[in-house]
Amino acid sequence: MTTPGEQTSAETNTVAAIDCGTNTIKLMIADLPEVLVRETRMVRLGQDVDRTGRLADEALARTFAAIDEYAALIEQHPVTKIRFCATSASRDASNADVFVAGVRERLGIEPEVVAGHEEARLAFDGAVRNLRDKPAAPVLVVDIGGGSTELILGSAVPASEFSMNIGSVRMHERHLHSDPPTAAEIAAATTDVDAHLDQCPVPAGDAATVVGVAGTIITIASGVLDLPAYDRDRTDQAVIAVADVHAFTQRLLAMTVEERLALPYMHPGRADVIGAGALILDRVLRRTSVDSLVVSESDILDGIAWSLA
Repeated sequence: MTTPGEQTSAETNTVAAIDCGTNTIKLMIADLPEVLVRETRMVRLGQDVDRTGRLADEALARTFAAIDEYAALIEQHPVTKIRFCATSASRDASNADVFVAGVRERLGIEPEVVAGHEEARLAFDGAVRNLRDKPAAPVLVVDIGGGSTELILGSAVPASEFSMNIGSVRMHERHLHSDPPTAAEIAAATTDVDAHLDQCPVPAGDAATVVGVAGTIITIASGVLDLPAYDRDRTDQAVIAVADVHAFTQRLLAMTVEERLALPYMHPGRADVIGAGALILDRVLRRTSVDSLVVSESDILDGIAWSLA
């Protein structure tokens, strides 16, 4: 692996982008616009952070194991630049220094805990850049993670953005303790999500197009489309009815984890928290006037990669 920022003799411009969130850590290696490697590992770095305020030892071990895998993949390509962006969980933890030291040891770079406005810019660029059809503006990008949810509204660039501390892992751990969750638990989670949306300054109701990104929304799209297995070609830029999202949310919330695991497109690491993630999307869409949702497989990871180009 070349030192980040160092050109190889062939003057390639191969970059590596890593996005480390509360539930997943994702890698893209690209000679833009060609994507060479795209990998996701479900590590749940944010396990219990909402309750304890620190990164759990076993969560750090899972994350470092994934980073070791990613370092090996990066070694196989003439990477000239690496950018590692960390969000939510590492931002909230009292022992974040352990995480930072582990990344530095494995990749030789410092992880960036990106500010909210930078995270919004990267997510918006990644989501919108590769859309085949020009969306009606303004566009609302919805990015639901494990620890936070970002709403970004804009045309060519973000004009308004906000990050809320409501993610699939956080809401699941906070409210949805039964399997399946009880009506009272769902009501409490709904109240919590709505309270955050009430405080969100992004005018979601102004959106002419809503674009959803990241694993929660892609899983929901797979369910609405009733796919026999996860299929990136089917989910990328799929247009699904908002009414179908509402119906599928209710279906997920009524399922046990075992029943969710039986869904052919469900990643095992997402099965327990997907109900909470779907509920967040459901409540966001109720603040808009659109009747369909555009799903994008390109997200903040693509934005990080393009920031290195």
